[in-house]
Amino acid sequence: MTLTQQIIMIGMVILGTVLTRFLPFLVFPAEKPTPKYIQYLGTVLPSAVFGLLVVYCLKDVSLFAGSHGIPELISITVVIGLHIWKRQMLLSIAGGTLCYMLLVQFVF
Repeated sequence: MTLTQQIIMIGMVILGTVLTRFLPFLVFPAEKPTPKYIQYLGTVLPSAVFGLLVVYCLKDVSLFAGSHGIPELISITVVIGLHIWKRQMLLSIAGGTLCYMLLVQFVF
């Protein structure tokens, strides 16, 4: 890649980042009420993303081979326990991920 191409690529990445950061503030200014469908998406999308993450993480688990899904089951239990205890989605995800990585690396 030439120097000109590298500069253009860096410029495009910067432009894309700036647009995705500032475009919502331009489209939905503070002095106007937020549309109902955007409010609806704000309430529904976090749960949908969490569900998608669960499906993605469990899609290749085999109960009949390897560790038989035991590290996954333990990590899911940790995620559920942390979420019931603290009600912090990021803490639940991080705790479950850490638990799974420790189990896979050191136990199974």
